Amino acid sequence: MRSTSTATAFAVLFSSVALSVAAAGSASAASAVVTSPGGLVVDDALRRVFVSDQADGQILAADYNGTLVAQATGLDNAGDLTVSDDGATLYAALPTSHEIVALNAADLQVKARYPVATGTGPRHVAFAGGKVWFSYGDQWDGDLGSVDPAVDPASGADPVALAQLPTQGTGVGLWGQALLDTDPLRPGLLAVGETGDSTGTEAVLDVSSGTPVVIAWHDSSYELNDGVGDIDLVAGDDQVLVNGTDRHAYANGTLTKAGAYPGGQFADVGRSGLIAQVTGTKVAIYRPSATQPVRTYSTGTQPAADVAWAGDSSRVFALVAGSGGYTVKVLTDPNLNVPTLTVNAPSTATRAKSLTVTGKLSATVPLPAGGKLTVTRTDLENPNGKALPGVTAKADGTYSFADTPSVGGKVTYTVKYAGDATHTAVTASDSVEVSRAATSLSLNNNGKLYNYGTDVKFTAHLGTTYKNRSVSIYADPFGGDRGKKLIKTGTVNADGNISAWVDMTRDTAVTAVFSGDARYKPKTVKSTAYARVKISTAVSRHYKTAKIGSTSYYWFHKNTDPLLTTTMTYYPGRQQRFDLQVYYQGTWYSADSEYFPIGTNGKSAVTLGAAGESGVRARMRSVYVNGSSGDTVNSTTYGAWKYLYFSN
Repeated sequence: MRSTSTATAFAVLFSSVALSVAAAGSASAASAVVTSPGGLVVDDALRRVFVSDQADGQILAADYNGTLVAQATGLDNAGDLTVSDDGATLYAALPTSHEIVALNAADLQVKARYPVATGTGPRHVAFAGGKVWFSYGDQWDGDLGSVDPAVDPASGADPVALAQLPTQGTGVGLWGQALLDTDPLRPGLLAVGETGDSTGTEAVLDVSSGTPVVIAWHDSSYELNDGVGDIDLVAGDDQVLVNGTDRHAYANGTLTKAGAYPGGQFADVGRSGLIAQVTGTKVAIYRPSATQPVRTYSTGTQPAADVAWAGDSSRVFALVAGSGGYTVKVLTDPNLNVPTLTVNAPSTATRAKSLTVTGKLSATVPLPAGGKLTVTRTDLENPNGKALPGVTAKADGTYSFADTPSVGGKVTYTVKYAGDATHTAVTASDSVEVSRAATSLSLNNNGKLYNYGTDVKFTAHLGTTYKNRSVSIYADPFGGDRGKKLIKTGTVNADGNISAWVDMTRDTAVTAVFSGDARYKPKTVKSTAYARVKISTAVSRHYKTAKIGSTSYYWFHKNTDPLLTTTMTYYPGRQQRFDLQVYYQGTWYSADSEYFPIGTNGKSAVTLGAAGESGVRARMRSVYVNGSSGDTVNSTTYGAWKYLYFSN
């Protein structure tokens, strides 16, 4: 039981009256991902890509789609990689255990281990002239070594040879463990790039005989570079590419400047002579000696850690950083330039009137003359597109065409260039909003109030349209526990009408929707109708009912507490307002009002204190008040007055 402020008013009028309440109960393929890249190499024969992971001591093999196909573990600090000319054997430098390891390229099973008698390295490897060449050593103590796979250690001969750097024409030798590279078109050549020294020694050696012979050597000056971080032999040309930027010719035993690409960090040179250059967060593809890239790929927010060409130049493999490490990404069609295509349609247009679409086709690599463009129009009547007459780009790449749209709404013009021998296909589009007429749509019953549970017929009327005569009707009862629901959809009758029934248990927003058609705009109208709650009050503890005048009263003894039980439509947090009035000298006086909760079974029981004297007349009613009764899902509803009389 709960005491309320109403008791004070009752005490004045009843001598001693109290109110209380009792609420009645109620799988996809894995990618090759490494933590710390050590080396990246492509096996053209097997169409495999190998990447080593220094941190995890492993080597992964991926196919030409970048999908992981094999894995070798237990290779501590696995570093640089190279592949034999026949593609059958993969070699890896293991600087921690000071050895070169040979693995079967098909399944990454270890075939042989070649210990290297050094305290530093081996670090970098390259296969040339039938041998595995490696760099090792430290400051001013760097040198070359080789592994001859044809030598069987069981014969007593050692396949590993150290101190292979020529003594003639090499100045003071190497500062540290040099970078190595080979030319796939001339497998007897070996490029050497000194690391750790700002004078940047560069060299090209002929190792075809098994013994290195100096072709060109440069050191002890800054005229070519300020340090070597990457070196590549340019396929089929007497040049080396340094740091992915500078081309150095090595004719006549001297390395000289021979041009440069726009600044990069490092690169790889393909058999075709194409350059894959890493510049910041982009991989740019250059043709030999070009100054504009053929194509540019984005690597996201981080630069690629390494790049390598497929032997057929059909793709470039890049190690791209992500949240889980470095992933082998496949960059396809690197030899094809990506054109730029623009389409410009007016923002608005009038239906059945001619409009003009313009645009331009351009590319950093010259396009063939008279580029043919296909045109497709997509609209409400042609959602899959309708082919329009093609157009030909002018010499400057511009084009234009006229069209008369018979359909309103959003109309999209898509223009496509199919590509050619040196360019990829490219597609672009633009949209125009074509005018449509307005139609009329109405919905009845807006603002009407209904008793709880009344079945109400809502009728929508649709005016003139083109082809679409369908209307959908939705009901959205007030309250967060119910959502908007489709209650009827269909074609209007011959009079343009469609009807749906709503059971009015709550205030309800009803909407009618015409989705539009090719010539008439969509339209939505809303009608909000209101519903009372269901409410009744039962009186008990009286000893009889009898009329006073024409009004029927419940009769109580003066010392009996009346019990008044209200039944009201339940809603979470809902309360009833209990109104009480007392009759005195021909007038009903309010004894204030108080709110009491409704139980989950929809009931609220209130006891009214005994009058304590005879001849007292009172009346009460229960009320739901929109907003004040704890919610706003119904309209304010007044219950009937219940009349009470206290006798001896």
